[in-house]
Amino acid sequence: MVRVLAALVLAAAAGAALAQSPQAAVYLYEGGDRSERLAQAARKEGTLVLYTSLATSESVPLTQAFEKKYGVKVELWRSLSDQIVRRALNEARARRHSVDVIETNAPEVEALARERVTARFFSPYIADIPAWGVPAHRMWIADRVDFFVVAFNTGKVKREELPATYEGFLEAKWKGRIGLEATDQEWLAGLARHWGEKRALEFFRALTTMRPDVRRGHVLLSEMVSAGEVAVSLTNYASNADSMKRRDKPIDWKPVEPVIGRPQALGLAAAAPHPNAALLFADFVLSPEGQQLFNSMGRFPASVKVRSELVTFPYLMLDPVELIDEDEKWLKYWNELVAK
Repeated sequence: MVRVLAALVLAAAAGAALAQSPQAAVYLYEGGDRSERLAQAARKEGTLVLYTSLATSESVPLTQAFEKKYGVKVELWRSLSDQIVRRALNEARARRHSVDVIETNAPEVEALARERVTARFFSPYIADIPAWGVPAHRMWIADRVDFFVVAFNTGKVKREELPATYEGFLEAKWKGRIGLEATDQEWLAGLARHWGEKRALEFFRALTTMRPDVRRGHVLLSEMVSAGEVAVSLTNYASNADSMKRRDKPIDWKPVEPVIGRPQALGLAAAAPHPNAALLFADFVLSPEGQQLFNSMGRFPASVKVRSELVTFPYLMLDPVELIDEDEKWLKYWNELVAK
């Protein structure tokens, strides 16, 4: 994240201009006629541009449900989270304002918020989001959660073979059978918070001797586990594994201790060309209806109004603001230990 921001920092004047954009009048309106006014204005705009890292198996049904309900067409661009940050920053720097809503990992949206690419907004459904999903600046709101879990190919590994804790994967039988995602320094930060920095770094040094297969892209890693190319993935998103499991792929997952959780978030572009549609989409996603749709697809809703039956395990939730503050530190460790 830091390396993306360092290369693409916006000028302070440009950031101030975005923060004072007329979109704020739409985003912060709380009048009694808000819902009706917002829906009518969004239908007049007619279009919404969404950048998301949510897999198309879930993002397409989500946007189709929104289109059906409100008659607003969604133009969807799906990519990896770092590519979303890069594209949004490049467009803002060039004053080529295309995107309305950005939905991806909360730390990446926090990075965009710091550059004033996103803007503060109000939604009545923010009241249903836990404190960890509502930063003080309210320039993004958590709409779902993901958990780092162990995914395994059911044809190569039996559930009962999996250890109860991550340190169990240092046993010799796992050598050459482990997969890691190439950009998961957040997982390292989470383990350090849970175990303490010394123990976490010792674990990672030992883990590198197990010859892990390091691949870029969480969906790709899930696909490799499903295909049997990787026996177990230690940094798999539970939602990705569960989505493939629901499609009868030979993959399953287990919450190995400690389970690290991280918010996923949506932010509204400060210079959105369709601000009413953007805010209407945020309302839809954060509402019990949108959250239940996430839940029905095996994604983990952020709202306290909709609970996933799959989350029956203890976990440590990461703070995206702290992650951005400390990203350079954990990225340095990760590159030294894992992404050599």
